[in-house]
Amino acid sequence: MVFSEVIRDMLNIFDKKQTIRFLSFFLFLCMVQLGFGQSYELAGTVTDDSGEPIAGASILIAEKNRGTVTDKKGDYTIQLGEGTYIVKVTYLGFKTVEKQINLNSDKTLNFSLIPQTEDLEEVIVTDNIEGINIRDPEMSVGKLDASSIKKIPVIFGEVDLIRSLLQLPGVSNAGEGASGFNVRGGATDQNLILIDDALVYNSSHLFGFFSIFNADAVDYLKLYKGGIPANYGGRVSSVLDIKQKTGNTQRLKGEGGIGVISSKLTLEGPIQKNKSSFLLSGRGTYAHLFLKLTDNANSAYFYDLNTKLNFNIDEKNSLSFSGYYGLDYVNINDSFTNIYGNAFGILDWKHKFDKNTSSRLNFSFSQYNYELDLALVGFNFKNNISNFNVSYQIDQVVNPALSLSYGLSSIRYQVNPGEIVPTIPDSPINPRSLDNKYAFDNAAFISVSQSLSERINIQYGLRLSAFLRMEDESIDIYTNDNPLLYDEIRDIYVEAEPIETIDGNTSEVNESFINLEPRFGISYLLDDDTSIKASYNRMVQNLHLLSNTSSPTPFDVWTPSGTYIKPQKLDQYALGYFKDFKNLPFTLETEVFYKYIDNRIDYIDGANLIANDAIERVILNGESRAYGLEFYLKKNTGRLTGWLSYTLSRSEQRTPGRTPDEIGINNGNWYLNGYDKTHDISLTSSYELNDKWQLNSNFVLQTGRPVNFPVGQFEFQDLNIPVFEGRNLNRLPTFHRLDVSATYTPEQGKKNWSSSWNFGIYNVYNRRNAASLNFEQNPSTGQNEAVRFSIFGIVPSVSYSFKF
Repeated sequence: MVFSEVIRDMLNIFDKKQTIRFLSFFLFLCMVQLGFGQSYELAGTVTDDSGEPIAGASILIAEKNRGTVTDKKGDYTIQLGEGTYIVKVTYLGFKTVEKQINLNSDKTLNFSLIPQTEDLEEVIVTDNIEGINIRDPEMSVGKLDASSIKKIPVIFGEVDLIRSLLQLPGVSNAGEGASGFNVRGGATDQNLILIDDALVYNSSHLFGFFSIFNADAVDYLKLYKGGIPANYGGRVSSVLDIKQKTGNTQRLKGEGGIGVISSKLTLEGPIQKNKSSFLLSGRGTYAHLFLKLTDNANSAYFYDLNTKLNFNIDEKNSLSFSGYYGLDYVNINDSFTNIYGNAFGILDWKHKFDKNTSSRLNFSFSQYNYELDLALVGFNFKNNISNFNVSYQIDQVVNPALSLSYGLSSIRYQVNPGEIVPTIPDSPINPRSLDNKYAFDNAAFISVSQSLSERINIQYGLRLSAFLRMEDESIDIYTNDNPLLYDEIRDIYVEAEPIETIDGNTSEVNESFINLEPRFGISYLLDDDTSIKASYNRMVQNLHLLSNTSSPTPFDVWTPSGTYIKPQKLDQYALGYFKDFKNLPFTLETEVFYKYIDNRIDYIDGANLIANDAIERVILNGESRAYGLEFYLKKNTGRLTGWLSYTLSRSEQRTPGRTPDEIGINNGNWYLNGYDKTHDISLTSSYELNDKWQLNSNFVLQTGRPVNFPVGQFEFQDLNIPVFEGRNLNRLPTFHRLDVSATYTPEQGKKNWSSSWNFGIYNVYNRRNAASLNFEQNPSTGQNEAVRFSIFGIVPSVSYSFKF
């Protein structure tokens, strides 16, 4: 039966009136679909007045009660029917822009936002916008804007991004003078730190007193604590993604500061106006110069240099080059010299296929070098790690409710664990060079963001990682393939001696690890101002930092997974409640989380990690877990602003024996790791006294870090030998500190020049927080006593900042 006969038979079922009504209704639907229902696309880019793209700006259509936000490149797209609309563009710290449009075809509409005040000109962290935290399934993300970071009082008056992140829930460190940061009970090596997609291995200057990130050179950053998108991988604790500024394409600008011990200067401007730009930023300390004036032989300083060149080739292509070099130098009485630093270079090509599809091709090289010269002992120690990375990513907007991101990446690692060279004649130390280690970390990923309804939004993805560990230059062979023996009589682990050492081929794969890493996040909108979110993510880490301290030390060495070191595998779950109080200037974020990590490295008692080329003889694979509650209440507007963050958590580790006869570590029981802090409270506030004065304060209170105290002692050959029982059964005293600062902004005499003075006091009430407790015998009384070692007491500071 042909199609026309089917139609005829159907029409015969109806009488004439019914047929006329049916055809009329059908024609009406066609008119609606073809005419009144026609949909057009409004797209464009939002930038600031210097041409920098603004990520996270809100695009609002009041007539339709709809909106969207710009992506990382400042682009937006939204589907609308034919008609006249008022398009409203808003972003924190910038003047709101409104424009009326008549939409009867696809249209491109770009916006350039003007800062409300010079103080808020640069945005450090994105997504601090209206309602975005409520609707988006993204959760467990730390955010701060530039003004908040600059208001937090810091030691020596130096603005520090890492110390600002420590004021957020779930983020801490091992204490004053400790390098790096810890996220939700994780170790420092479990944080993936990226600058323009280049890997960073050490984030600190001068052993943790400063971070390597120059705030004046940074465009924005995001810290992912959980719910991590599928395009990130390689670490199991967090991702700190930092993007450098591209430079001003309109005019030459500069800013800088002069402090007590350091100064900085940043210049940016066009190479070819509206087409290309440059950024050059440098910092340096000069406290060592004052030491020389007092005939003090000690010296400690750092300097770093950031640069970026950006070229807008045409409407669809842009090319940028980023670079960084930083160096630390410490010398103590010519007997101890420490030199270390990071360096990286990035080439980045962005291409736009059409208004809905864009790509990014990134090449990067990173290196971290370390050198330690102990003149008194008579040896020099060096190590380094480097990598070459290539990645390609495509971002695609399928429709207003569905967007995709997918791509490939490959990283080649080269690790030089160490080289020891004697520096004095007839030294008892033999020269030694440890074998280089090589590995490839390859991955493919896809990530999907989808709106299922007005109330439900989801983000899900999958990452496939393939880690290839190449053979070492020399390979030790052990009896029964067991490098670590267990002495049942003494209940201790002992190192096995290899029965043979053979030559390896560094171009051959020794071990391969292939893992699937699913990611999922969902948000459910209870009302326009309230939502519930949940997330799950699995992540795998194949690069490990060999360290038996809670903070990185000079002898810490990176090593890739291999025959005896298995990849760490994380499963993390989080559930959160988010509230934007409509009639009050407050936002509330609360989350509970649980994370479990398999194959976490643990060290046998008495393990020697210094220049150890057979690390498999002193380690065991264990497990770790962390769980807790995070609370974050923020006041966003008014003369008084700030936030209260509180974290209640627990972080533990366990390493049972490999067989029922072995005791494992700590008798196979769970014990607190060095990053556990039961309570962690931060209260940060800023008060605008008037147009010239702004008062800032920051109070921190934390549970003391877990440590081991001796439970007894015995005497051997006139020496008192301490006795320890279990691991991390004790804690340092509670840590607390109050910092205050005041910023004075005088009336500006020149149109293109602004300046301010910052006066600060770190640790106002001179709290002597314990970095460690040492148990010593008092030479006068002969009694044992605990001696507290503190790094900082009260520290005043003054600094001068300027912009032009």
